[in-house]
Amino acid sequence: MLFKDTKYLDFKFPEPQYLGAKYIHRGWIAQYIPDDVNTVLDAFSGSQSIAYMLKQLGKKVITNDFLSFNNLTGKALIENPGFILEKHDIEILFSDNSNPSEFNLIDKLYSGLFFRHEDSVFADSFRSNVHKLNNQYKQALALTIMCRSMTRKVTMGHFAHTQALVYAADPARVKRNRSLIRPLKELFTDLLPDYNAAIFDNKQKNISYNKNILELLPLLKDIDLVYFDPPYCNSHADYQSFYHLLETYVEYWKDKQFVNGTKRYEPKRYSGFDKNSEAVSSLKLMFERANHIPNWLISYNDRSYPDIDTMIGLIEPYRNVKIKRKTYNTGRGGKGSVAGSSEILLVCTTK
Repeated sequence: MLFKDTKYLDFKFPEPQYLGAKYIHRGWIAQYIPDDVNTVLDAFSGSQSIAYMLKQLGKKVITNDFLSFNNLTGKALIENPGFILEKHDIEILFSDNSNPSEFNLIDKLYSGLFFRHEDSVFADSFRSNVHKLNNQYKQALALTIMCRSMTRKVTMGHFAHTQALVYAADPARVKRNRSLIRPLKELFTDLLPDYNAAIFDNKQKNISYNKNILELLPLLKDIDLVYFDPPYCNSHADYQSFYHLLETYVEYWKDKQFVNGTKRYEPKRYSGFDKNSEAVSSLKLMFERANHIPNWLISYNDRSYPDIDTMIGLIEPYRNVKIKRKTYNTGRGGKGSVAGSSEILLVCTTK
């Protein structure tokens, strides 16, 4: 496609640290969006980097992710028409814990595991004050920046390992990444300007949903294109295990058990897309329920399950399919993006 309207392209998406994020592929994906597309659904939005690119292109963006912390990123950066965090908002967020007996979950669970005590206490205090902000977009933005600060503190940027503080005590690792030893408050303060600068109004009524896509698809009408980037089974598909701490933080669970060495919440939300035994049936149902949307773009990887031929076989009853391919020369981590594998974009058009 040609970028007819570039007035929003100067805004910059805060670069993500998220397994499988399509941030580096956004220009490649954009060229396969037909010119006459106005309303786009990003069905598995994750970091929101593709949804943000669609917003920059002036589209009406419907973004969705079944994890709450990703949904809040969508509310902060996609749905948000222009609210930023100002000095008085930060004073509220950085004030003392408004309810220490209720807001101590991070310190109880993760102090000594992912964070030192002083960072855990700060995270709980910050969380206790979020509700004092005067609108939902400021609240979402505050939690989004704090979640990003937390990933900066942890080597590999996820929470499926128990070595965070071991790595933070390793001078060689700290030399490469000083964020490992910087206070959460300092990281938040450094990230804030970039996130505030990323907020803009593209004059569309954008929406961020927090649903399983199989439930959402039948509810949506008048969508011109859907972008699917489902979890890639065999390639870090269990996002709840990798990012459980962020989900625990935004939900502030009171009704969960916390299991294994990483203190992951249990029971997990049902996905339908993160297990080999369920992936094919879920994909088949998803394509059936997306049949009212004329254009589909589907990101995939040639080392994932089901294999690419099976994937195409699931799509062909509904759409014509063209395969676009980019080969990874070096590994990037997550979603099968290892050296020698290929990023696949399935361009699907009506028969």
